[in-house]
Amino acid sequence: MNPEFSDLVPLFVEEARDRLERLGGLLPRLAGEPQAAVEARRELHTLKGAARMLQLGPFAELCHAAEGALQGPPAAGSAPLLARAADRLSGMVDAVARGEEPPAEGDLLAQLAGTAGKPAAGNGAGAVPTAGAHPAPAVATPAGDLRVEPKVLDALAERAAQVRLMARGAHRAVERLYELARLAEEGLHEPAPQQVLALLATTLRRMAVEVEGGQRRLTRAAEAQLDTLVDVQLQPLRAPLRALARHARELAGTLGKDVEVELAGEDTRLDRRIARDLEGALIHLVRNAVDHGIEPPATRQARGKPREGKIRIVASSEAGRVRLAISDDGAGIDPAWAVEQAVRAGLVAAGAAGELGREEVYRLLFAPGFSTRQEVSEISGRGVGLDAVAAVAARVGGEAGLGSTPGMGTTVTLEVPVARRAARVLLVRVGQLRLALPAAAVARALRVARADLVERDGRRLAAVDGRLVPYAALAERYGQPLPERPLLLEGAVSGAPLALLVDDVEGEQEVMVRPVTTTVASDRLLEGVALLASGEPVGVLSPTALARREASLAAAGPRPTIAAARTRVLLVEDSPATREMERRLLEDAGFEVTAAPDAEEALARLGEASFDGMVVDIEMPGMNGFELTERLRAGDRTAQLPIVVVSTRDQPEDRLRGLRAGADAYLTKQGLDAGELVMLLRRLVGR
Repeated sequence: MNPEFSDLVPLFVEEARDRLERLGGLLPRLAGEPQAAVEARRELHTLKGAARMLQLGPFAELCHAAEGALQGPPAAGSAPLLARAADRLSGMVDAVARGEEPPAEGDLLAQLAGTAGKPAAGNGAGAVPTAGAHPAPAVATPAGDLRVEPKVLDALAERAAQVRLMARGAHRAVERLYELARLAEEGLHEPAPQQVLALLATTLRRMAVEVEGGQRRLTRAAEAQLDTLVDVQLQPLRAPLRALARHARELAGTLGKDVEVELAGEDTRLDRRIARDLEGALIHLVRNAVDHGIEPPATRQARGKPREGKIRIVASSEAGRVRLAISDDGAGIDPAWAVEQAVRAGLVAAGAAGELGREEVYRLLFAPGFSTRQEVSEISGRGVGLDAVAAVAARVGGEAGLGSTPGMGTTVTLEVPVARRAARVLLVRVGQLRLALPAAAVARALRVARADLVERDGRRLAAVDGRLVPYAALAERYGQPLPERPLLLEGAVSGAPLALLVDDVEGEQEVMVRPVTTTVASDRLLEGVALLASGEPVGVLSPTALARREASLAAAGPRPTIAAARTRVLLVEDSPATREMERRLLEDAGFEVTAAPDAEEALARLGEASFDGMVVDIEMPGMNGFELTERLRAGDRTAQLPIVVVSTRDQPEDRLRGLRAGADAYLTKQGLDAGELVMLLRRLVGR
């Protein structure tokens, strides 16, 4: 590619992706619609011209060969070749977008030339590349692109102005409240304050009605604004589904398998953020379908099946939910084998295995470490089960399911919300701890007596309505005392039963959950952190983790994370709001926190007591964080004190200066992850 045209690459990539998307929709119609071939040739011809202008030779050659294969009546075997050509063109566009030169496709060019203008023998098996010819690339989807209609932007701007005006209108009510407070203070000195009190009561009642009405209007406007923004996030699944189909075909080629991929529901709309979160799980399912599900061609023939396997990727929506199903017509999963594997893995007792229904058996496949394949392959490895898929679905508020017919095939489904909104959580109390649990995971709550809690075969069980329910006891996991009459929460996640023992439920709130990164999560039962309306941060429990078998094992023993309460941290931050936020965050994680508003007070605190670590801001009045860190590193008592800088300054030179001053770590407030800060402190102080 000529560097002279590098500034045109983004334009070419955008155009090429649009045209290839249209081409992908035309190819299935070639056999029955002559006009589809005309339109497909037009798209390829235009792409060829653009590629030649940018001196992208391999891309232009492949477009030319595919265009030639579309001349005249469709040749036998041309459809899979053209689909493969479209896949490779998409891969070339991805390479160009990364700044790489697209590779030549000699074999594919020759095969396309062989179908140009004449019938070809065979059933299209020649479309399958030889094993190892082209490693399957990562799926690249334009999920980061967002197309917004101008009228939507106008509506957003107008509603934003309305919300701003209503918020400013609340200032008048605040001023009147101050006036009433002044009137009340003056009334204290009146010989007969009853008249003042009566006036205050009448005025406050009138103000309450006025404020309530304003709050309703503001809530309606905010809801309308949110609905519009959520609708903007909804994007058709066409591009992600076609990318998955391309991935399936190319992977099949590397494995020497013949696979036809059928798509349905490409116009189904899903929140692009959810689609992005699901991308890895969907790739995993497609790889499973091709590698585990579809048998080799010879095996399929021996079983009386067509050599070519079939994979269906279907999207549909109903009642605010989107259902994604990936099916194959392969060997299926034998329930007896699945039960045997589950018993061997200790997921179910041998005596109870015979009582499991088929649905319950297939639910076991989502248990950690359960693999649908015994031998190792480069594609799937060993022990890579569906638990990761179920965890991703649960994280976005959905669930996973599986159905299979031995000898006929397997279908895995993901059902998720159509859009990401604030999550509703139950606030639960466990001893001195407050935690959050997704409300959708709980169906009912009932009090149980301690006498109803028993232990059998190493499992915690609660006697409820004449049955024994395995449960997870959070009090023991977090080193808290168990009350006399705890509350048992029952529900389900991804079809698996969930039972959880807590002290009490304090209420329900709508919150935004921020995930805890896997590299820093100190507690595997937590999937995120949420900020309550009061400003208090709380850990959000993972229903998937709680539903797993190990959550109810007595052998796991208590997880006394509260033991970290004796770790003393000095927090130095001049902003009162930020200081309070960080203090609560650290205290909820079990640290004992002493706060100081500036470096001068921090030095005084260090002179009075010893600390295990320090969290410090940079921008402070007087001595800044850099200078404070340098001073502490020069002192004998504080030379080894673990210091973490948390600042809004995020330039590389700021980070470098902080580390040179002696800080052990430098985090930015803009991207601050609660779990990361907590884990970092624990690691630095050695606890």
